[in-house]
Amino acid sequence: MSAQPARSLLEAAALTLPRMPYVPWNFGDSVAFEAMIDASSTLEDRRWSGFALGFARAWASEDRPFRQLDCTAPGSAFVRLGTEFDDAALLGAALRLAEFLADSPVLAGVYRTWDHSPLLSPYGNGHLPAAEVELLQRKPAGVFLDCLHFTPPFFAVLGRALGDDRWTERAVRQALGYIELLQQPDGLFDHFVLDGVPGSFGPGWGRGQGWALLGLLDVIAALPAYSDARDKLAVSACKLISRMLELQRGDGHWNAVVDQPDCEPESSTAAFMVAGFLRAVRLNVTPAAEVEAAARRALAATRSCVDGAGRLRGVSAAVYASTSSDHYRFVPRGFTVPWGQGPLVLALVEAIRTGLDED
Repeated sequence: MSAQPARSLLEAAALTLPRMPYVPWNFGDSVAFEAMIDASSTLEDRRWSGFALGFARAWASEDRPFRQLDCTAPGSAFVRLGTEFDDAALLGAALRLAEFLADSPVLAGVYRTWDHSPLLSPYGNGHLPAAEVELLQRKPAGVFLDCLHFTPPFFAVLGRALGDDRWTERAVRQALGYIELLQQPDGLFDHFVLDGVPGSFGPGWGRGQGWALLGLLDVIAALPAYSDARDKLAVSACKLISRMLELQRGDGHWNAVVDQPDCEPESSTAAFMVAGFLRAVRLNVTPAAEVEAAARRALAATRSCVDGAGRLRGVSAAVYASTSSDHYRFVPRGFTVPWGQGPLVLALVEAIRTGLDED
């Protein structure tokens, strides 16, 4: 377990973020850019927000058409940076990106993540039935849980920054659409749905619950304190939190597939949950008494996986997707990636802000 003081550990973890191999844009970038902004705010040091601003401005200045994967761009970070640094050019680029995304095709009212979903043959020894082999070959369009952390929060923050309720309304509709498509009665979210295929796939994926929780909370944070939309999103977030509390392991971690007890843990999930639980308390979504003990255990578990260079160990590779639920338990681990380092930094930021991890 890392015994570094909280701020020292935060600085070490934050220093890894500018070194990540960003390919604008792809899954996992958003949480790293948001973490850089929060690290700078907490440590009162603009090294990280300055890097994020420079990277974002370079992207914004490039004259090229938008592409489908730009749905994963860190739009919320663009708006925050543009506002903090009074950067009209970056805010303009963010608005153009939002307009592009708002014209995307929809599936059951939610913007399609993919026209051809990145389905894989399952990791491990999973066997696909003939109908799912056919899907693997055809790769239908789909909606994926990861994007609950991308587009709805982006639109919500943009609406607040511009004073334009149309973006806020789009954010709420999209977030509610993800809930309708992917949240299960027990509170957990499945990973994806496919166009024309009944049901949903990827139940209980651990890191996916983190994308969902932070995405819901980020939209909630941009809404008025008392509104029907906020209440609906808060109910969804609380259902997810409640189920995750039930499924936390004795060592503070969660399994890679959180409701499979014979599955190994995956460390980014604990970092996501620290950030999500403590953020939910700050937003008055859930009482501190309900989550504080679990957050402490998750923070200790997260710290136990951090090496001397501030890198979170035990993080799984990009999962892509599979119709086989066994796929998610066998994704390789041991990667230093934005979707591990970003949640680590956010967890430490929230822990310092709330006094859960004090020097």
